[in-house]
Amino acid sequence: MELAKRRALGRGLGALIPGSYQPEEKSDQQIYVPLTAIQPNPQQPRRTFGDAAISELAESIRQKGILQPLLVRQVAGGYELIAGERRLRAAQRLGMDQVPVTIRKADDGEALEMALIENIQRENLNPMEEARAYRRLNDEFHLSHDEIAKRVGKERSTVANTLRLLQLPQEVQREIEAGALSAGHARALINAGSEAVKIKLAREVVARRLTVRETEKLAKRHVRPVGDVELRAVEHRLTEALGTRVRLHTRRGGAGKIEIEYYSLDGLNALVDRLSP
Repeated sequence: MELAKRRALGRGLGALIPGSYQPEEKSDQQIYVPLTAIQPNPQQPRRTFGDAAISELAESIRQKGILQPLLVRQVAGGYELIAGERRLRAAQRLGMDQVPVTIRKADDGEALEMALIENIQRENLNPMEEARAYRRLNDEFHLSHDEIAKRVGKERSTVANTLRLLQLPQEVQREIEAGALSAGHARALINAGSEAVKIKLAREVVARRLTVRETEKLAKRHVRPVGDVELRAVEHRLTEALGTRVRLHTRRGGAGKIEIEYYSLDGLNALVDRLSP
C-alpha cells in the first residue's frame, strides 16, 4: 500500500514539476518514451562502436524510423537499456525526442541474461564480444554449450568454436576486435604452438593480408603434435561436459594430470558445483 502511495505521489509531482519523468507501469508492451529517460546498460556486451556504423544506422533511422523497439526495464527515475545500444546511440545522434521501447520486468540477473542473448542475436557483435558473452552465460548462468546454442539460435559447434577464441593471446584477440583478423583466421591459429608463436603468426597474417586458407597452411607448420587419439577424445568429452577447456598431460607409465581452465571466480564456482557430488 505504501509503495502504491509513493507511485501515485510520483505521478502527481511529474505533472507539477516541468522536466521530471515518471515511467509508465507497463510490461512487455511497446510504447514511446523520452530518450533522456533511458539509462545505458552497465552490462553492455559490446565494447566497440564504430562511428561509421552508427552514422549509417542513424541515416537509416532518419529515413525509415526505428523498426525494432529498444528493450528496456523499469528502474528508479526512468528505464535502463537491456538491448539496443546501437539504436540508442543513433537516435541520440539524430537528436530524437523519444524512441519506441519494449518494457520487460527483470531483476539484475535476468536483465544481464537477456542483454547477452539479445545482443548475440541482434546486435552483430564482433567474434570476441560474442565469445565473452557465451562465456558469461556459461560462467554466471551455468548454461551448457547446448543450452546456449538453443537460446541464441545457433549450432552448438558454433558456440564451442567461438569460445575457443578466448584461448588466444590478448594481442591476437585485439586484432580480431579491430577487424584485422576474422574468426576463421583466428581459429586457424589456436593450436599453432606457443603463445609467442601465435602472436608472431598473427602479425604475419595481418602484414601479408593472408587468406584463411593461407593462414591454415602457415599454422599447420607450428601445430603441436596431437598425441594419442584416445586421450584427445577424452579431452573433448571433458571439455564438453564441463563447458570449458580441458587438457590432459601424460607421463611415463600412464600417469598424468588434468588441466581445467576457468576465466573468472563465477566460472570457478560453476566448475565446483558441477564437480561436487
